[in-house]
Amino acid sequence: MVTPRRPVALVLTGAADTRLLAQALPGWTVRATDSLDGTADIADPAAVRILVVRSGVEVGPGELDRLPRLADIIRAGSGLDGLDLGVIAARGIRVHRNPVPAADAVAEWALAATLSLARRIPLGHAALSAQTHLKAGCLTMPLTSARVAIWGAGPVGRATARALTGHAAEIAYAQQASIEPGLPQIPADELPGWADIHINALPHTSTTHRAFGPAFLTAAQPRRPLLVVVGRLATVDLPACVEALDNDALGGLALDPVDRQHMALLPRPTVPRNLLVTPHIGAQRTDVRTALDQWVADLAATLADASGPGMREAA
Repeated sequence: MVTPRRPVALVLTGAADTRLLAQALPGWTVRATDSLDGTADIADPAAVRILVVRSGVEVGPGELDRLPRLADIIRAGSGLDGLDLGVIAARGIRVHRNPVPAADAVAEWALAATLSLARRIPLGHAALSAQTHLKAGCLTMPLTSARVAIWGAGPVGRATARALTGHAAEIAYAQQASIEPGLPQIPADELPGWADIHINALPHTSTTHRAFGPAFLTAAQPRRPLLVVVGRLATVDLPACVEALDNDALGGLALDPVDRQHMALLPRPTVPRNLLVTPHIGAQRTDVRTALDQWVADLAATLADASGPGMREAA
């Protein structure tokens, strides 16, 4: 087997600043690609040692078979969904992520979405776009009297709680053993009957898959809550939530983690709804992008000669 002359850092388009990465990796080749599927034209796949991914990218056995010398995967953000961690670990590939720089930006979006739903702005806008005037339908309670439940106490969940402090009457986290002492917590099965607003900041796992579905919606229906999703879209049963919105069991729904592959799942705008949908823009702020691009470049430089299995997460 001929050893490639130059190792390759492969970057999914939009995942990192390839110019900055090339400066950090002298002697390496930095290449960008739009996908990792079988149709992707990846020159010298056996030379790829570092892979930089973004959200919405699948990395499993098929993709790894095409990259036999891959040593490190860098995720410039928090989400690990799409990464087959069992297969990756079994092949001795290290995974690195950094959820911290984006947390305040995502929390800013969560605050904006909460304010928007609370004032029923998406409903009023959608109705006017359909030539209907729904002023009376936009009468709401003040946000300052609302109780807010935060599902997920990672960097994004904690930042969102900070952003909402002073805007809501009470804020509490869904109780978890891993939550640091001192944070207000309520058992998860009590939150649907307690909260007026639910902030979903959950990762996608086997236990959170479609967690916000019929059982949650039935329990929460008496309060007609707002549901703001900054976690992964797969944590939501989207058809059930839209049906609840249309049946007035949900007071509003905001979804940010909509990647390109999710677009076909979105409801058609057949009727005005208090529904806010954005194309995964929570972390799309220039300061966040700059910080993450620099982190990727610095980490890649450190990893250039690294070896051995394991997983690291930025503190």
